[in-house]
Amino acid sequence: MFGFGTRKFNEEKDVAYNSEGYFVKNKGKSPKKAKVTVVTPVYNAASFLANTIESVINQTLHFDNIEYILVDDRSSDSSREILWDYAKKHKNIVIVFLKENSGSPSKPRNLGIELASSEYITFLDADDRLEPEGLETLYAILEETGDDYAVGRTMKETSKEQKIIGEHQSVAERRSVSPYDVPSMFQHLAPNARMLRRQLLLDHNIRFPEMKFAEDKQFFIDVLTNCRTVSTTKQVVSYLNRLDENAESLTKQTDIFEKMDSNIKVIEYVKQKKLPVEQEQAVMNRLIEFDSITRLFERQHFLKSKNKKGYYEKFQQVLDIAHDLRYDFTENFFYPINKVIYQLFMQKDYQGLEALVRWNRTEKYKQYIIKENMPYLIVPIFHGEFRHIRVPMLALFRNGTFEGGQYKLEAQVFGDYTESISELVFRSRKNVNEEYIFDFRVNNTGGTNAVIDTEQLDSLPTGSYEMFIRYNGYRKLNILKQEQVEFENRLFNFYTTINSNLGFKISKST
Repeated sequence: MFGFGTRKFNEEKDVAYNSEGYFVKNKGKSPKKAKVTVVTPVYNAASFLANTIESVINQTLHFDNIEYILVDDRSSDSSREILWDYAKKHKNIVIVFLKENSGSPSKPRNLGIELASSEYITFLDADDRLEPEGLETLYAILEETGDDYAVGRTMKETSKEQKIIGEHQSVAERRSVSPYDVPSMFQHLAPNARMLRRQLLLDHNIRFPEMKFAEDKQFFIDVLTNCRTVSTTKQVVSYLNRLDENAESLTKQTDIFEKMDSNIKVIEYVKQKKLPVEQEQAVMNRLIEFDSITRLFERQHFLKSKNKKGYYEKFQQVLDIAHDLRYDFTENFFYPINKVIYQLFMQKDYQGLEALVRWNRTEKYKQYIIKENMPYLIVPIFHGEFRHIRVPMLALFRNGTFEGGQYKLEAQVFGDYTESISELVFRSRKNVNEEYIFDFRVNNTGGTNAVIDTEQLDSLPTGSYEMFIRYNGYRKLNILKQEQVEFENRLFNFYTTINSNLGFKISKST
C-alpha cells in the first residue's frame, strides 16, 4: 500500500505543530489554481483511506484540477503514514495533522474550509468514495447555473446491496430552483454528493458547530437557508460505505441519547434563527418527525432498551422546546403513524406506543380499509381511535393482461396525491440506478392504467425488477396485489391460486 517515498514517516522528525495546534504539508505547492477543493476529515480510517483517496485521484475532472485537503484528527492507527506517503507523491494533496483529537469531524472540516483556495468545495468522509465523474458533474452544473449549491445521487453500499440515499434530491434534473421547491430537501443533510460555492460559507460565516453528532445537519441547514437557488442531478456522485466491517465500527460509536442531545441543540438553534414560518416548518419537520420520532422510537434499540423512560424524557425535552412554535408541527408529518406515536405519548399511553412500534416493525402483511374513498391502515392491536390510521396513498392491483402486443396494467389509487402521479417505474433490483419509465394515467375516480408494448418489455435486460408508481415528485407507491382490503363492511381479497392464477374473494368483515 505504501512505499511512495524513500524514507518512512517519522512524526517526531517530520512534524512541527504551529501555535494553533496543527501541522500542514504541501499548502501552496499545487502547480496551478484548482477548480475544486475536496475536504476529508480522517480519524482511524486506515482500512478504507487508500480507496477514498484513489477515488479522488481518478476523477474525470483530472486530479491536477483538484485541491485535496485531508485533516487527520490525531489517528492512532496507520492513517498518518498513508497520508504522508500520498502527500509526498502528489503536491496537490494537502495534509493537516492535529496535535490533539478534537472529538468530531467539525474542526477538521472547518480547517479545510479555511485552507481551501478554490471557488468550489465539497466534503468526502474518509471511508466513502466518489463516482469517477462525480466532481465533474457537480462542477459543470455550478459553472452552468451560477448556483451556490448542487447535489447528486448518493449510493449506500452494504455487503448485500446498494441503495439510493436521499432519493428526493436526486430523482430529477433541476436547475436553479428554490431549495424549498425540492420536496423534503431538508430530510437528508449529510455532506456526501454535494458541492458548494465557498464564498457562500465565507459571506455568511457558515461553519460546522463543535458537536459530536448532528454537526453536518446544522451546517447544511445554514447552507440551504442561505441559498437562493440550488440544482440537483440524477447522476451518481458518491458511495456511502456501510460494508459489514465498517457498519459495525460505526454502530459502536453511536449512542442514541448523545445523538438526541445534539438534535435538541439543533432544534434550539433553528428556533432562535426565526426563519419565515414556511421555511422553519420545512426544517422542523425533519428535526421533529424524522430525528425525534422515527429515529428515536421506530427502531429496534428502543424496543430492546430497558431504559425506555430515558427515551420518553428525551422526547419530552423536544416538546418543551417546540411548545411555543408558531404552528402545529404535527400538521406537516408525512407518516401518519408518527402522529399517532405523538398522540399516544401525549396521552401517556406508553404501553400502547410500544405496542404500536413493535407491531409496525414486525407485521409484514398489513391490511387496509377504504372509508369515504380514502385509505386507512388497520391496526388490529387497537380498538377505537387508533384502530384505523389514515395513510397518504394506497394502490391496489385490479387487472393485468397481455393483449394485442401490449401489456395492460389496471390499478385503483386512493389518497391525497392522486393528481401528482407521474409515472410507472420498473427498477432493476441488481442495479437500482437502472430504471425504465412508463406513462401511467389516472382518471377522476382514481382508476389508473398503463399500456406497455410487449416489445418494450422484451427489450429489458433479464433480471428482477421492483415496480412502483412515482408521485409527488419522488415518492414511491407499491401496488398491492395479494393484500386484503376492507371497503366499509366487506373484505376484498386478491390472491394467487395453487395453479398461479389470480383469485378474488369478497366476504363480510367481522
